[in-house]
Amino acid sequence: MSKIIVLGSNFAGMTAAIKVKKYLKKKGEVTVISPSKNFIYIPSLIWVPFGRRKLEDITFPVEPVFKKKGIEFIHDKAMKIDPDKNEVVTEKNGKLKYDYLVVATGISNNFKAIPNLDPAAGYVNCIVEPKLAEKTYEAYKKLKKNPGPVIVGATQGASCMGAAYEYLFNLEKQLRKDKIRKKVDLHWITPEPFLGHFGIGGIAGGATMLKTFMKMFNIKWHTNASIKKIEKSKITLNDGTVLPYKMAMLIPPFLGAEALKKSPKLVDEKGFVVTNEGYQHIKYKNVFAAGLSVQVIAPFGNCAVPFGVPKTGYPSDIMGKIAAKNIYYMTKGGKNFKKKPFGKIPGICIMDAGRKEVWIFTNRLFKPRAFAVMIPNIFASLVKTILEKYMLLKNKKGWAFLP
Repeated sequence: MSKIIVLGSNFAGMTAAIKVKKYLKKKGEVTVISPSKNFIYIPSLIWVPFGRRKLEDITFPVEPVFKKKGIEFIHDKAMKIDPDKNEVVTEKNGKLKYDYLVVATGISNNFKAIPNLDPAAGYVNCIVEPKLAEKTYEAYKKLKKNPGPVIVGATQGASCMGAAYEYLFNLEKQLRKDKIRKKVDLHWITPEPFLGHFGIGGIAGGATMLKTFMKMFNIKWHTNASIKKIEKSKITLNDGTVLPYKMAMLIPPFLGAEALKKSPKLVDEKGFVVTNEGYQHIKYKNVFAAGLSVQVIAPFGNCAVPFGVPKTGYPSDIMGKIAAKNIYYMTKGGKNFKKKPFGKIPGICIMDAGRKEVWIFTNRLFKPRAFAVMIPNIFASLVKTILEKYMLLKNKKGWAFLP
């Protein structure tokens, strides 16, 4: 019997674990190790800072899902991986052996990239973690009582600009709803060379659409922006621009999870697992990775300000399925091998634009593409809500066979 350990229990980890167990059945002993007991639907964190969602609305316990599928769940934290010994070192359960490993640990936030970027310092806010999203909601409540300028955006090196755009437009809508919009000077800062690059090279018509939104909502924007200094009431950009603020929400750069940074044989300098197109490690062939933990190299060359490539839920799900399939093939003698380069995964995204939405579809994430469209729905954010309900149901039921 093959022993498979999956590190992580969200999009990629849950999908990989359920699929590999389905393929191997009684010939595979699958164990999921995660520091979190809950699955959380990360895309809906953009709504938590406005009270549109509470964390309990977008989370559910994972252990019952895994138990139903015959998968063992260990609530523990991986400390490091020793690929030469086929061991995962955990905080509470010591050393655990594996025949195959799937790394789906997600990321860690590089709040050290800029002094005072860490929300713990009390200067700026962030929405990339559940508790931080809740804290951002508290910051908004204070702003509502004492309005003033607000800065929203992503720092140099960041890769999740899409979520920041969504927060921006939701914030603008909430300010109007609370009748304080005229009292708030709203600024958007991004390392992108143009609006709507998104870390994937942009989509035809995207920049024009976003410029229209920015002008329509009276939002001042700063592209090719990098932050020099964060102070208590102002942010200074490297071009000398000084922006005062009462509240700021900034997306930081991402690094590999802490356990990966302590496992240098598997990762690049940022802590991301280096894989081939089948999400198999380039040296250790029984180690796979999926989701945010995978190294992805941007195809668009050097920009004036560095930033990364987004790795969202749909690509994470695809990578998890491919990793599971390839483990199955290896147990059968390795005659087959499935490949899908990250850049060739289709782009499917619904971007919330403040009770409105933009549907984004591309046949592949990176250029050249056969088609890429952005379709605005100015009447509601209904499809994004439906997608949320679908994804929560899909994962709560363990229906990994669904897209």
